[in-house]
Amino acid sequence: MSAPLTEAAGLPVDAARPVVTLSPVTLTVPGRPVPLEVKVSAPATGEDLPVVVFSHGHGASNFLSSLRGYGPLVDFWAAHGFVVLQPTHLDSTGLGLRDSGTTGAPLFWRSRVEDVRVVLDHLGDVERAVPGLAGRVDRTKIAVVGHSLGGHTAGMLCGATMIDPHDGSVLDLRDERITAGVVLAGPGAGDGLADAAAERFPDLAGTSFSKMTGQVLVVVGDDDHNPVFTDRADWRADAYHRSPGRNKTLLTLFGAGHLLGGVSGYDAAETTDENPGRVAAVRALVWAYLRSAVNPGDPTWTEASAALAAQTDPQGRVDTGDDVVQPA
Repeated sequence: MSAPLTEAAGLPVDAARPVVTLSPVTLTVPGRPVPLEVKVSAPATGEDLPVVVFSHGHGASNFLSSLRGYGPLVDFWAAHGFVVLQPTHLDSTGLGLRDSGTTGAPLFWRSRVEDVRVVLDHLGDVERAVPGLAGRVDRTKIAVVGHSLGGHTAGMLCGATMIDPHDGSVLDLRDERITAGVVLAGPGAGDGLADAAAERFPDLAGTSFSKMTGQVLVVVGDDDHNPVFTDRADWRADAYHRSPGRNKTLLTLFGAGHLLGGVSGYDAAETTDENPGRVAAVRALVWAYLRSAVNPGDPTWTEASAALAAQTDPQGRVDTGDDVVQPA
């Protein structure tokens, strides 16, 4: 397979830089059962670097659902100019808390949002912990990206809401410091859950995108349909179709399953649709979207979208501007 295909799937990107990685940066959080560990990946050179906080999925593997996962994405984004921060959430299999009876288990969906807030609250500490990084970060350019349950986390930080299980109130946990978000194969609206899934994960039944006004790219695979979760084939696109405003974009990947070709790790055994070219397209397109999102007027996303559409056998399709909000 050619280097351009495995690097960026033939899409335009800038030159890669060497990357500096430090792991873990440990943050002590009062009341949290374990300290919050964060992996930092950053370009070795450059100034005014934008930030991506990446929220991992709820997968069954011991290490991919933690700061150790998602190398194919994280390494690429860091090499192309972003400081990428990867917190390990409490639902990570390696922590052993899913079945512990700890408040918030097994999904820890609210704690996940708080983890991202903590990382942003301590961005200066994180920056200073990495040799040579202090003073090179632009704290006004912050994005959040998440895969699967991490997509749910990213959506909430951009304005998606939940129902408080204790009093039935609507929880809006958005963070105004975030410029843009990317939801990779995230769960859809709560009313689309199959009965068995709603019984197993009752908190997700309260998910709504009707107030998600933030700037968001929603990435879905057109073969990512699991009847255990929903009867609707388009369920994972709800963050696009059911959110207000014209600042939403949908990227549909042809033939992609839930792992979008293998984004969670290099040669990950859990991937059902292993496709290095697809992964290359995902990371290049997300990079292009974020670059333009944090730099208004930057043409990178427009150029990448046009290049995708012009390919003889494109990996996917981009839709934008849908401002129709359906119920829930």
